[in-house]
Amino acid sequence: MKHLHLHEDRALPLDPATRDVARAVYAETRSLPLVCMHGHVDAAVLADDTPFPDPARMLITLDHYVTRLVHAAGVPLEALGVGEGPGVERDPRRIWRRFCAHWHLFRGTPSRYWLTHELVDVFGVTLAPSAETADRLYDELAARLAEPEFRPRALFKHFGIEVLATTDSPLADLAAHRRLAAEGWGEQVIPTFRPDSLVHVGHAGWRAEVADLGRLTDLDTGDYRGYLAALRRRRLDFIAAGALATDHGHESAAAQPLPEAEAARVYAAARAGTAEPGQVQAFAGHMLFELARMSAEDGLVMQLHPGVLRDHDPAVLRRHGPDRGFDIPVPVEFTRSLRPLLAAFGHEPRFRMVAFTVDETTYSRELAPLAGVYPALHLGAPWWFLDSPHGLHRFRQAVTETAGFYRTAGFVDDTRAFASIPARHDLARRVDAGYLAELVAGHLLDLDEAIETAIDLAYHIPRRLYRRPAAAQP
Repeated sequence: MKHLHLHEDRALPLDPATRDVARAVYAETRSLPLVCMHGHVDAAVLADDTPFPDPARMLITLDHYVTRLVHAAGVPLEALGVGEGPGVERDPRRIWRRFCAHWHLFRGTPSRYWLTHELVDVFGVTLAPSAETADRLYDELAARLAEPEFRPRALFKHFGIEVLATTDSPLADLAAHRRLAAEGWGEQVIPTFRPDSLVHVGHAGWRAEVADLGRLTDLDTGDYRGYLAALRRRRLDFIAAGALATDHGHESAAAQPLPEAEAARVYAAARAGTAEPGQVQAFAGHMLFELARMSAEDGLVMQLHPGVLRDHDPAVLRRHGPDRGFDIPVPVEFTRSLRPLLAAFGHEPRFRMVAFTVDETTYSRELAPLAGVYPALHLGAPWWFLDSPHGLHRFRQAVTETAGFYRTAGFVDDTRAFASIPARHDLARRVDAGYLAELVAGHLLDLDEAIETAIDLAYHIPRRLYRRPAAAQP
C-alpha cells in the first residue's frame, strides 16, 4: 500500500541556494497565527461544537474543489452526497470509497496538496487513498473525529486561528455569532455582510427577500430610499456582531452610478416584476457604487469578487442549488469599470476596498497600476482557480514591481472545508517565502527585509487592513 508524506521543502524553490534562503524565511512565518478574513465556514459549526459526523462530510461533500473534479470524471454529484432529495447518496462510507477510487485525479492540483496536508498533518494518517485502502482509511479518520481534540473548537485552537470571518446573507439572524460572542468567541469568529441576493434584482426570490429586509429592520422597503436605509441598518447590525467587511460577488466590476430618479424607477420596476435584463445589470453596477459609499460611511472593508459566471449548468442549479461548483471564470475589466467608484472614494481615508480576480491577465495591466496609485484600493490574494502553487507565484511576479507587497491584502482561504484552512495558509506562506528568496538570491532584497515582509504578508497586513471600524450612526 502506498503511503502519504509531506516533504519539508514542498512548494519551495528548486534551486538549492534559493531554497536555503526560502527555508529561513518560511521558518519565521510557519507558526504565526492564521488571520482568515474571507471564507465560508458556517458559524453554527463552531457555535454548536458538535463532532464532525464522518470523513465524507468533513473532507468531500462540502468541498466543491473536490466534488467538481470527481464529477468531471463522470461521477454524479448525487453519488458524492451533494444535494437533497431522492437519489442522493447518504452512506458516507460509499461516498468515501468513490472519492478514494478517484484519488489519482488530483495529481498536480492544489486540492492534492491541501488534502494530503489535512490527512497527514491534521489527522495523523499516512495511507494514500485508493480503492484498496478506502475502508481502512475511513475507519482511522472516523476514530479521530470521535475524539474531543477533533471537535470544531479544539481544531480552531490547534490550527492557530486568531480570527475567522464567515460570509453571511444580509438576512441572516446572526444567532450563531451571538451565541459565540456570549461564550467569549466574539472577537475570533465574525460575520461578513454579503448583500448580493438583495442587489441583483432579477432573481425569482428578490421581492420576498426585500420584504424580509423590511421586517428585519422595521423599515419600509417599498421604495428605493427605504431600501437603502434598510441596507444601512443591516450593516450596523453586522458591525454590532463584529463584522469587519462586506463581500460582493458580481459578474462584472462595473460600478456606474445611476441618477437617483432612474435608480428609483428600476427599483419600482423590479418590485413590479417588470425590470428588463439591462436594467437589472445597470442596477447591480449602481449598487456597487452605493455600497462603496456606505463603506466610506461605516468603515467596513469592501471586498469585490467579480468575474465568475455562476451556475453554468442550469440543470445542476435546478437539482442542487447554487454554489455546487458549476461556476466558471470570465474576463473582467477593472480600469474603466472601477473609475467612477475610485474617483469618488479612492482617496477617502475611511474607505478600503480589496479587489479579487480569477482573470489573472488583469494583474499587471490593470489591478497593480490601480492599487499602486489609489490609497483605498488593495489587491486580494489569488482566488479560487488561481489559489495554487504556481498561481500564487505568478501573482507576486505580476503585481510586485508595480504595486509592491504592501498594496496587497494578505492571504484568504475562501473555503467551506474547515480542515483545509491551515493547509491553504501554509501553501501561501511557502510560496511567498520562495518568491522573497528569489529577490534575496538576485541581490534585490536583503534577508532581514525578506523576513520582515513575509511576516507582514502573513499577519500584520491583513490585521491592519481589516481593522475595526469606528462607531457609525444609522
